[in-house]
Amino acid sequence: MRHTQWVFRFSFLIFVGLLMAAIWLVLRQLGMPASLAPDALSQWLSQQDGLGMVLLMLLMVLAVVIGPIPTLPISATAGLVYGTAMGTAVAVAGALAGAIIAFYLARILGRELVRRKLDQNPVFSARGSQRFLFVAVLLTRLIPLFSFALISYAAGVTAISLWRYALATTLGMLPMTFVFAGLGHTFEFNPVLTVIAAAVILVVMSTLPLYLSRRPQSRLARWLQLDGQV
Repeated sequence: MRHTQWVFRFSFLIFVGLLMAAIWLVLRQLGMPASLAPDALSQWLSQQDGLGMVLLMLLMVLAVVIGPIPTLPISATAGLVYGTAMGTAVAVAGALAGAIIAFYLARILGRELVRRKLDQNPVFSARGSQRFLFVAVLLTRLIPLFSFALISYAAGVTAISLWRYALATTLGMLPMTFVFAGLGHTFEFNPVLTVIAAAVILVVMSTLPLYLSRRPQSRLARWLQLDGQV
């Protein structure tokens, strides 16, 4: 049984790797520019007729699963080519698809080992708090400074269920995706505000477990149900 599990995990890893390589080759063969600047990407997508939305979603999937490829210029490009509303929908759909692939990759490859090592941990055990994990994913998705890929892989080894993860991911990335899709040509970070927002969320995420451990009977602790799934 253990041999079969390892064969399945290895096969899944190879499949995802080949899928990402195939997406990259298709995009390059269709003339995707080396620069991921919104202007260059929008000009390329405008020449693809009906394939443009599919190609943009594939690019977003690649960006999320591979990691180093930035997702925000792609969101800005989506708004530039398809308008704010439709561009947001296309970017979110592609990002969610990539996030689910990364989630399953981490879950299949690392979840069992982490659960075995941290069986009493309220985040990683089989009885991990679903509400706490939902809030954690939601908060980290709100700020583009956090790596979209890293959050996806990290969530995969926790106890969070797929539908809660998908919902938290969608709700968390919608605001900033909408903002950057609306920016279009004027896409740019405000590094000061981004870092401040990220710092606030980091403080909340680091102090919340301490607060909950000291006040296990507080209303927030009871709502988060840290002693079991919700």
